[in-house]
Parts: sequence; structure tokens; C-alpha cells
Amino acid sequence: MAMQAAVNYKELGMIEADRDAVEAFPRTVIDMVEQHRPSRMPFFQHVRSLPLAIAGDPEFLGDVHLVYQAAMHATRAAVYYLPHLDNPALRKRKLQIFVDDDGLAGGDTHHYQLTRAFRHIGANLRLQDEDFGAPEDLCEHLDAETAHFVRLAKKLYARSLGPWCAVEVMSVDWMRALAEAFGSHFPQFSHESYFEDCFSHQVEERHAQESLEVTQLVLRERPELLSETLRDAKMMAEALDGVWTNLDRVLQAARRRARRF
Repeated sequence: MAMQAAVNYKELGMIEADRDAVEAFPRTVIDMVEQHRPSRMPFFQHVRSLPLAIAGDPEFLGDVHLVYQAAMHATRAAVYYLPHLDNPALRKRKLQIFVDDDGLAGGDTHHYQLTRAFRHIGANLRLQDEDFGAPEDLCEHLDAETAHFVRLAKKLYARSLGPWCAVEVMSVDWMRALAEAFGSHFPQFSHESYFEDCFSHQVEERHAQESLEVTQLVLRERPELLSETLRDAKMMAEALDGVWTNLDRVLQAARRRARRF
């Protein structure tokens, strides 16, 4: 009997620990991804320090658009496969995310807005909008690190809600960093609808809060998913670091091209 009581107390302690971890989930994710905050990456500062002749190079801008749009496309497409959000209330909340990305007024989408922003500053686009499709087809046009991110987004978003949380929590940081970096050369860039609509309505902040709240609701019902959720969030954040690292390589290649002329 004493042994049974000890086992019961141990199990109770584990349950309490799981409950505490689930309640701490939002802060845990925020602290985790802070280590991968996009604006800390050299690419954004290096863009600001570029001579205008390089910053405005249509080939450079086209390369940046391809990499950035591919990464964003991968997450927008992967959101449609998020698991565990099956009851009507959660489906309704997930639908609002879809609408914010792909159901904008006048048939517009976040994808189209981004392309217009780069086209307006002179980018020589490598792919047209509708060529951003299935991950494997898209990866044929990408460097290894961006292709890794694209493939991983498809895999991890369908497995757990952690990657979605990580990306949503970081998104406003990289959007502001991108707007400010290229806006230092092209003042109209940060006023493009891709940025201004999100910033004025705090869309990314709302998505971040929603992803954490919805995921916490799921974890309260299924705390056994916590470990996988956090692991996948970290994997996604690390892969996103690779995208910014590759964009900095694209920038350095543009510098080298300019020196040859």
C-alpha cells in the first residue's frame, strides 16, 4: 500500500510538472526564438550599408525576392496542413489566418503584395507568382539552405504546432528589419501594402498571439505533445537562421559582381 501511494504521488508530481510546463509554453517559445531573432542577423545591417548602385541592382533584388518569397511561400502553404485544430472553434480561428494571408480585399494576397513591393524597386524577378508551387518543384530553383527550410516547413508544420508558433512570433521582427533595410535606399518600400497593412493593423502580432494561445489550448488537452512541439519550434527557428545567412551570401555576391565592373 505504501509503495502504491508513493507511485501515485510520483505520478501526481509529473502531472503537475506537465501542467506547469504547458502554462509556461508561450513564454518558453518567446524566450527560445529570441535567440534566433532575425534582425540580429548581419544581412539586414549589410543591406543598409550598401551603396545605392548595389542595393538597386535588379539582379540582386531578384535574388533576394526569390529566396525570401520562397521561404514565406513555404510557411503560408504549410499553414493549411496544421494538425490538431479540428473542432469547429479551432477551425474558425485557423481560417482567419488563411484569410489574412490569402483572402485580402480585391483578390489580393500577401504573396502578391510582396512581389509588387520588389517589382516597384526594380527587381528582375526570377520566378513569377504562380511558379511558387509544390516544395520539390520550388527547391529546384533554390540554394541548399533555403531549400532545406522549404522542405522542413512542409514536414514540421504538418507534424506539430511548434514551427507555426516560432515563425509567427518572429515574423514582425524580420518584416520590420526588411522594411527598414531596403527602406533606407527606397523610402517607398516600407509603405508598400505588404508592410503597411500588416504594421497598421498589427497583423503579425495578432498571429503570434493567436498561434501561442491556440497551441496552448491543444497542449492543455494533450500535454504529451509538449516536447515535440518545442523541439520542432527550435528546428524551424534554426532553419530560418539559414535563410538569412544565405541572403547575406547573395548580398556578398552582388558586392563582388560590382567590383568587377
